[in-house]
Amino acid sequence: MKTALIALYLARFAAGCLLRYLNLSHLKRYGATVPTPFAGTVDAEALAKSSRYTFEASRVALWESVYDGVLLLAFLFTPLLPRYDAWIGTLTGSFVLQGILFLLLLTWAESLLEIPFNLYSTFRVEKRYGFNTTSAGLWVSDFLKSTLISSVLLALMASAALLLVRHSPHLWWLWVWAFFALFSITMMYLSPVLIEPLFSKFEPLGDPELEGEIQQMLAKAGLKVKGVQKMDASRRSLHSNAYFTGIGRVKRIVLFDTLISQMERQELLAILAHEAGHWKLGHIRKRLVLTELTALLVSYLVYRLLESGFVPGLFGLEQASLAAQLVLVSFLGSLALFPLTPFSSWLSRRHEWEADRFAAEVCGTPRALASALVKLSRENLSNLHPHPVYAAFYYSHPPVVARVARLLEYADGKRELPNR
Repeated sequence: MKTALIALYLARFAAGCLLRYLNLSHLKRYGATVPTPFAGTVDAEALAKSSRYTFEASRVALWESVYDGVLLLAFLFTPLLPRYDAWIGTLTGSFVLQGILFLLLLTWAESLLEIPFNLYSTFRVEKRYGFNTTSAGLWVSDFLKSTLISSVLLALMASAALLLVRHSPHLWWLWVWAFFALFSITMMYLSPVLIEPLFSKFEPLGDPELEGEIQQMLAKAGLKVKGVQKMDASRRSLHSNAYFTGIGRVKRIVLFDTLISQMERQELLAILAHEAGHWKLGHIRKRLVLTELTALLVSYLVYRLLESGFVPGLFGLEQASLAAQLVLVSFLGSLALFPLTPFSSWLSRRHEWEADRFAAEVCGTPRALASALVKLSRENLSNLHPHPVYAAFYYSHPPVVARVARLLEYADGKRELPNR
């Protein structure tokens, strides 16, 4: 069975490599062609730079996936896992502490092993293409803070889950799911005010007229937010973005300072209208419900697998702690869920199409969002020629050329915007 599992993992890896190869071959063939909606904004030089960036980032991602795969297979299918599991058992006799230490130390090891690729991507690739503005000191500070925060959260979640397993051996899957669901919703409230400010500086826009226009646009969309803030994203990167954060009455809009400097006012409003569309159309709620229903099913299936007692045997082990079995089950889950990736991507793209249409309706003209997407693509060196199969499998957003083309069809009357 070990051989079959390794073969399945290698097949999944090969499928990913094939998709990556199709994407890069497609870019190599068509990458010199400027799409019609981008003419005059993206020239041949910018397109060539975008292609080089895509190729280089993809190569780094490929080597990182090879590196991760070798380490994963070595850990799961050699004596490393049982020896690590046995060593953890010598540190404490507590069921809960054993689980926490197992997961924490494994997470720390993974973070440390990923450092070379993170450094290379940040200080070589991103710097070479003019994006990186992070200093070495800031990178170290971010790494230490994120490691500390994630460790505290992991310890809290693991301890609660393990206590539930110990005290409710037949229904823990339901209580663990309920706890994780409540925890994730709570973090949606707390993260904007407790965690995000630890990494970035948030301040008022400093432009009352723009903030007034934003509030007016949101009122037209039927939304209320607590505030509109600017984030000092340029301390780390020149990539640009905007997002809604929080939940319920504590929703707020966050604009990257890089985005504000790149966009005209109407383009900025169009981007925010798109983000508002996700809230107004219920995408956030639908994704949350779908995520929690999936998590409930997964929690029950994990319980059944662990209850069966055959998980260690699949990997050639006579026995394994609960934490070790959870790692093994997560590996099995990654194999099982890979074929479902296109469905998840399709659902996300469907929501993006709907949010684009919503933004076009709220702003009164689709051209502002089309112009903003063109600028975002140029500034972020986006791949304008993804392979259709690769995009269908992995892209959470529709290819930007298709998005811009559809928005211009709305603007030219070739495609009708439905009345609400």
